[in-house]
Formats: sequence, C-alpha cells, structure tokens
Amino acid sequence: MTPVSEATPVVKAASVKLTERINRIEPSATMAVVAEADKLRQQGIDVVDFGAGEPHFATPQHVKDAAIAAIQNNFSKYTAVGGTIELRDAIVNRHATDFASAYKREETMASTGGKHVLFNAIQVLVDHGDEVILPVPYWVSFKDIVRYAGGNCVLLETDEKQGFRVTAQMIERLVTPRTKLIILNSPSNPSGAVMSPEDLTEVVTMAAQRGIWVISDECYVYLNYTGKQFSVGSLNEYCDWMVIVGSLSKTYAMTGWRLGYALAPAKLIAAMQKLQSQSTSNPTSIVQKAAVAALNGPQQCVEEMRLEYVKLRDHVVKGLRSIPGVNCTLPEGAFYAYPNVSSFFGKSGVNSPADLAGKLLREAHVALVPGEGFGTHEHVRVSYATSIGELDRGLERMRKFLAAL
Repeated sequence: MTPVSEATPVVKAASVKLTERINRIEPSATMAVVAEADKLRQQGIDVVDFGAGEPHFATPQHVKDAAIAAIQNNFSKYTAVGGTIELRDAIVNRHATDFASAYKREETMASTGGKHVLFNAIQVLVDHGDEVILPVPYWVSFKDIVRYAGGNCVLLETDEKQGFRVTAQMIERLVTPRTKLIILNSPSNPSGAVMSPEDLTEVVTMAAQRGIWVISDECYVYLNYTGKQFSVGSLNEYCDWMVIVGSLSKTYAMTGWRLGYALAPAKLIAAMQKLQSQSTSNPTSIVQKAAVAALNGPQQCVEEMRLEYVKLRDHVVKGLRSIPGVNCTLPEGAFYAYPNVSSFFGKSGVNSPADLAGKLLREAHVALVPGEGFGTHEHVRVSYATSIGELDRGLERMRKFLAAL
C-alpha cells in the first residue's frame, strides 16, 4: 500500500445539512410500527399484528387476471401522466354510478396510491402561511404533508363521547382570513367516525360560500356501516371547491398495487399532473389495467368485504370493552377501533399511548399504533382487518398484559 504523504489533505466525512422542509415532518407512525413488528418476526417472535391498515382479504381474482393479461399482452410502456383514457373513464363512471356525481374525464387523474394524490393536491393548493383546518384525530400523514407544503395546521378537537363528530359549526369557529383548506376524512382513519350526509353538506356549503377548498379523503367510503353511503362529490354545485381523493387499496384489497385517484376541477387536475410529471410520472401501466377491471367489473366483492368487516368490528369492540380499564366507542366505518387506554397511565412506567404500545409490542407481542401519531394522547389504534381467530389471540394477550400492569 502506498503511504499517505504528509502533504495529503485528510478528507473529513461530509456534514449533511438537510433542507428545512424535510425537517418539518416526521416518519409515519404506522410505518414505524410495521417496521418494529417485522424486526421481531425476523427474530422468530410470533407477533399479532393490529397495526397495519391493510385488508386481510386477497385481491379479487378478476383483478389479478387483468394484471396477468396486461403483462402477457406487453402493456408495459409509459402512459399519460394521469393515467390512460380507459382508466380515467372508469374512475368517473364508477363514481357517477355509486354516488350520482357528474365529473368529466379531464376532471380526474390517477396516482401511485391515495397518499400520492393527497400529496399532489396539498402541494398545489397550500402555500407558506396558509391555514388548513384538520379534525382530530387525523390520519398520520395529513399534518406532515401540510407542513411540508409550508402550511399551518389548525387542529379541530372533537369529543370522544360524541363519537368524534365533526360539524360545520365546529369548523366555522376556526375559519380565519388565512384559511385555505379543510380536510375531511369520512369514514375516519383512525377513529372509524362517519360524518352524516347532512354534516358533510353543511361543511362543503359553508366552505364554498367562503372560497375555501375542501379535500374529502374517501379512502374508506365503501366501508361505511351506517347504511348511508354518501360522497360530497354528489354535491355538483360545489365541485369547483372540492377535491375528492379515492383509493382502490381498501375497497378492492389492493394496498400493494398502489393506485389512487382524484376528482377535482380540471384546472386543479392539470396542476397536479404537472407536479406528478416531475416526480413519479404515470402509475404503473399494469396496475392501471387491473384498476379498470376492479372499477368496471363485478362489485359484489366490495359488499362481501364490507359485511365481513361489520362482523369483525362488532367482535373486536366487544372484546376490547370486556377488558377492565379499556373504553371504546363504536366505529361506524373503516376497519379500526380507537380505544381509550388512559386508565393505565401511571402504572409500571406507562405514561402515554406510545409507552403502552411499546410495552405491548415488546412484552406481549401485540402490534398496534399509539394515538400520538393521530393527534390524541389517550388512545391506541387497533386494526381489526384480520381473522376472528387472530383478533382473539391478540385480545387475550392484551387482557393478560393490561391486568398485570
């Protein structure tokens, strides 16, 4: 080896200075739980997973067949940034059929998942200093995507005793001249709360009259257990002030396929496509063919999954309520329970949902998500998108662990 000359300068390790905008946000709380649970599994530990927000059902066969056919037919080239004409027409037609909306092809686009749609929409709507009204509890990524755009979240606290209900009057009290956007998520992740059609209509009407945008995250719109399926997209007179965010992930058990969509005014869609053209470009071509099959094909699978989730919801809520010290409202949609576990704080070093979730994972090997990631400090999120047997295994572990605190 050639000796280093005394005159040779020593190169120091680079000091990485990250941008201010990346330091505004935090890693996803749900993804952190998934990663930690995976580490334990790699060590051979049996973990009951109530953490991931993912259907336990398989993707319907006709959807898988369409993807296989796309591969065999060499449908593997770039497409238009916002998706093929076939896909955009399928999105518009499905929504019109189910919710009586009246969107046109130029008012829709597809992205690599609902989260990407939200990111695009918020980046093109929210500027530095803009205020965004966000009900609590909120899905983990809402706040961070707004902050990444430079916006300020104005948090709307809801009442657990009222089922985390959000009304137009509650939102209106937080409106200021800087309010640019209201984010709604019904059915809600994490609480499972469902806004009534009347409340949703009042919020959208109020916002449109004040020139405020509304993003309606309808990822779980088909997992509504109230018997009142509704989308604000049906309020055609107010569509100039709305962005509907949809996803195939939960509706058709297609989480890993990554296909989401937006329905919004054509000018906004064009701006979102411009942003997407400089990031991911089009969603995967093969997945687009599968999405067309899902949207245009038989919808019986959607209803079958919804009915099964109702059974699972009733089972897990009954089980959680049977654990001394756990209080749980009845979720009206999605596939999450959001129990209050504050009665265990102050015991055995547990002072927060994060403490409790960490101990449950490490000691009882049950994975769930602490409420801090959703903006609350007394709850944990339990995903019941699994089998009855797995629910019972996890509930029994929780019961024994919490009794010993």
